[in-house]
Parts: sequence; structure tokens; C-alpha cells
Amino acid sequence: MRRQTGTGSLKGNRAMGRIQKTQKNIVFGYLSNGVILLVNFIKRTVFIYVLGKTLLGVNGVYTDVLNVLSLTELGIGTALNYSLYKPVAEGNREKIKSYMRFYKKAYLTIAGVIAVLGIAISPFLKYILKNPGSLTMKELVLYYYLFLFNTVITYFVSYKYSLVNAEQKNYIQTNITTLTRIVVAFVQIVVLLLTHNFLFYLLAQSVVELLQKIFVTVYLNKLYPYLREKDVVPLTGEETQVVATKTKALICHKVGDVARSQTDKLIISSFDGVDSSAVVDNYVYIITYVGNFVNIIFDSAIAGFGNVVATESKEKQYRLFLVYRFFACWLFGFGAVGFYHLITPFISDIWLRKPGWTLPQITVALLVMEFYLKGCRIVLLNFKIAAGLFEQDRYLPLVQGAVNLILSIVLVRRIGVTGVYVGTLVSGLLANLIRPGIIYRVCFGRTAGDYFRDGLKYIAVILLAGGIVAPIRHIIMAETTIFSFALMVIVITVIYNLLFLLVFCRTQEFLYLWNVVTAKLPVLRKFGGRGGSREE
Repeated sequence: MRRQTGTGSLKGNRAMGRIQKTQKNIVFGYLSNGVILLVNFIKRTVFIYVLGKTLLGVNGVYTDVLNVLSLTELGIGTALNYSLYKPVAEGNREKIKSYMRFYKKAYLTIAGVIAVLGIAISPFLKYILKNPGSLTMKELVLYYYLFLFNTVITYFVSYKYSLVNAEQKNYIQTNITTLTRIVVAFVQIVVLLLTHNFLFYLLAQSVVELLQKIFVTVYLNKLYPYLREKDVVPLTGEETQVVATKTKALICHKVGDVARSQTDKLIISSFDGVDSSAVVDNYVYIITYVGNFVNIIFDSAIAGFGNVVATESKEKQYRLFLVYRFFACWLFGFGAVGFYHLITPFISDIWLRKPGWTLPQITVALLVMEFYLKGCRIVLLNFKIAAGLFEQDRYLPLVQGAVNLILSIVLVRRIGVTGVYVGTLVSGLLANLIRPGIIYRVCFGRTAGDYFRDGLKYIAVILLAGGIVAPIRHIIMAETTIFSFALMVIVITVIYNLLFLLVFCRTQEFLYLWNVVTAKLPVLRKFGGRGGSREE
């Protein structure tokens, strides 16, 4: 009897540890994202008014070019992070040292390859940047090399964060990133206001980023001094083969993901012009940064998922998956309804108040649908990463990437920017339809029928909420002011969440979440029953 109690206590402690670490990561993630959103929003506003649309487009296009170059990493980081979960859980320092030494060598090699490839593609920039205004090719190449430098130096320290994140201490990386973003934004804003010069703006970022890399190296060396020890046993052939096998599978994922999600602005810039990519960039920027408030919750739970997969039964894994999936659909649906009704009025009437910075509503609808569907994929993807399931759907991202590129290039010629996002939406939908069947079969030994039935219920409620809000928006925002905009935010928040609560308040997923919240805030218990289980 004592043995069973002890085992139960151990599992309970393990569960509480996962929850507490996840909560800490979420809190710091929210604080970080809020601060970064604010300072970057101010910086972007100053950028637009000082340097204009064309340079904003160049800035966005170069960012995506370097994201494509990061394809060189080919998923080795994800494979190694997965490999670290077990030695971290066991406290096996020797094995951690072995993986980290391997990781360091791999990433230094990657940095060199990216530098060489980056230099090699610089002569082709003129084909990517259509109608760059008065900017000369010499200026554009110089700007590009500064972007390349900032990307390459990240690989000299990024491998060090893998151990931090495997230990569910994501908040360390979050805090360092936040402080760096604040300093970079402040320095760049001052430089812009004093010089009105894009080159000095980029140089300021390079200097701050380089100093940050030096600090991170020193700090993490002190945090994990044993990683500096010379007596490191190399990984066995079998362990290296495991990493290699998963990396090979992740190559397909990486290539497909880059072709699907990092090429939209490049296609728009190449076929429709740099200025069009700048307009799109504002929408993507707002959706990305506001959406990050939701992403933080699920990204913070990846290592916790890894621990669950390593220590719990399939049934418990499945129940936890259902809760995370329900929560994701709730929050991403809320974001989708809000973005659809409010993002264009915000850009045109609250923020910029300048003509030529808005997209057609049909394009906004496509962006919003992709936002929601991507949110639905996040839990699937995170669980897949935590479970190390990289091989089973390795060709799917390649198909997605091909579909996106073909549809986007064909349709951008016919219907402009909207056509690019038709390609993005269709290619993303493939994963929403195919990946659940793989996850359910391999991870849970089930068919995915319930997944799709639940998904249709969530979509129906989200569409109903959006439909109810539409006529109210036309009344309240007949004239868009800060007051009417704020009032509309409140209306959407109340209507959407009340409707979701009314429909799903008796489900096991909601009751689980309710019990987690009321455990932290007991005063709420009087508003609802205890239903459900409080297991992790």
C-alpha cells in the first residue's frame, strides 16, 4: 500500500512540477510579449513615418530571405532538444554534456554554411525586390549583409538555450530576449530620429545584438559550468544515428514549412512590388505579435508534453491533449473573430491614418482563417515534437510547400496579393486534415473521428459569434474612434466568450480548465461545480 501511495505521490509531484514550470514560462512569456509588442509597435510607427513604405518592405523581405536561409539548420535543433528530454529528466550530466558538445559543433557548422549561402545569393536580390524606388543596388546589398551578419551570429549562442528549454526554464531565454529587444528598439528609435538613415538603424541593431551574444555566453557558462568541462564522452553511434534519423525526417518538415510560411512576402515583393509587401507586413506583424499571447501558452508546454510522453500512460496523454486542443480552439477562435472585425479599422483609422495601407477584406478573411487553422495545428505539432514523431508525416510539409508555391505564384498573377494567401490557406489546410489521423493512430491508438467532429463544433460556434458581432460593429463603429474601437473590443470579448461558455461549459475539457483555475483562485469555486479531474 505504501509503495502505491509513494508512486502516486511521485506522479502528483511530477504533475505539479510540470504545471508550475509551465505557468512560470507563461507569465514571463506574457510579460515579455507585452513589452516587445509595445516597443516594436512604437519603433515600427517611427520607422513608417521617418523612412516610409519602401524601406519597410525591404526590411520585411530581407527578414524572410534570412528565414529561408535558416533552412540550413534542417531541424537538427528540434531533434537534439527532443534527445535532451530524457537525460534532463534523469539528471544525467554526462549525457547532457555529450549532446551539448555535439549540438555546438553542429551549430557552428550551420553558421558557416549560412554565411556562405547568404553571400552567394546576394547577386539575385534584384529579382526579389521589384520597384525599390530610389534605392540603388549597392545600398540594398549593403543592407542585406547587415541582416546576414545579425542572423549568423545567433547560431554561436542559440545552441546554449536548448538545455534551458529542456529543463522548462524558457523564461530565462524570454527575459534575455525581452531586455535585448527593449534596448535595440530604444537605440534604433533614437538613431532614426537623429539621422533618418536606414544604414545607421541596422548598424545600431548589429552592435546591440553582438553585445547580447557575449552576455549570453558568459551568463549560461556560469549557469551550467559543467558544460565547459573538457572530459566529454562522445555520443555513441546509436545515439548519433537516432539524432540523424530524426533530423532527416525533419529536413522534409523544415523545407516544406519554409516553402509554405516564409515565402509569401518574397512572392508579393517579386511580382507585386516592395510597397505591397510592406502593406501586408503590417497585417502579419499585428496578427503575429498579438497571436503570440496565445502561442506562449502552448510553446511553454512543449517540454511539459515531453515529460508527459516519457512518464504517463497513453490514456492520460490523450486526456491532456484534448484539454490543450480545446483551449487552443477557444483562444485562437477569439483572436480570429477580433482580427476579422478590428484589424483594418485599427490600421486605417487608429494607427497610421494614411491612405494606401489597407488590404481588401477578402484578403483579411484569408489571413484570419490561416491564423485560426494554424492555431489548431499548434497543439498537434507541439505534441508531435514532444513525442519525437518526426518520421511519420515527413513528406506532408513538402507537399504543402509545393502546393503553396504553385498556387501562390499562379494566383498572384491573376488576383494579386489575395492569390498568395489562397495558396497559404489551402496548403495549411492539408495538415489540418491529414496530421490528426497520424497523431491519433500513433500516439493514442485511436481513429481521429472525434477530433474532426469536435473541430466542426468549435468552428460553428466561432462563425456564429462572428456573425452576431457583425451588425453590432456596423452600429458601434459607424465612425471609428479610440472610444468606439475600445467599446467594440469589449463587445467582442463578452459575446464570444459567453457563447463559448454556454456551449461547452459541461464538457470534460472545460471542467478540467476550470479546476486548474479555481485551484489558484478558490474564490471562483462558488460560481461552478467541481466536475472533472485535477490530474495534470
